Amino acid sequence: MSLRRLTKRAQFVKAARGTRVARRGFVLQAATVEQAIPGVGYTVTKKTGNAPERNRIKRRLRAAVAKVSGKLVAGHDYVLIGRREALNEPFNVLVAELSGSIERIHERQRPKGERVLK
Repeated sequence: MSLRRLTKRAQFVKAARGTRVARRGFVLQAATVEQAIPGVGYTVTKKTGNAPERNRIKRRLRAAVAKVSGKLVAGHDYVLIGRREALNEPFNVLVAELSGSIERIHERQRPKGERVLK
């Protein structure tokens, strides 16, 4: 599946106001948009480490997204905020957590007024 790359600050800010799921190696944020193709952006702050470490975190997150790109839903923008733990996390665990996070974000998003009966 082809993905859009998020480049504008406004896209990242909109995702930050959306739904979020935190995991050990990353935080996943998502927001609905009027685009047919899902968009993905990556953020790793300087307090995470030096430049080579930050780049390695981004590469690992990009590879994980490539593995689970079929689960990304059209009409959504996703932002992955990398954490330092993503450096040492086994890759298959990173992929599994990302997959579960995507599912969790979409089970949370329900139309307004829709009730969940318990």
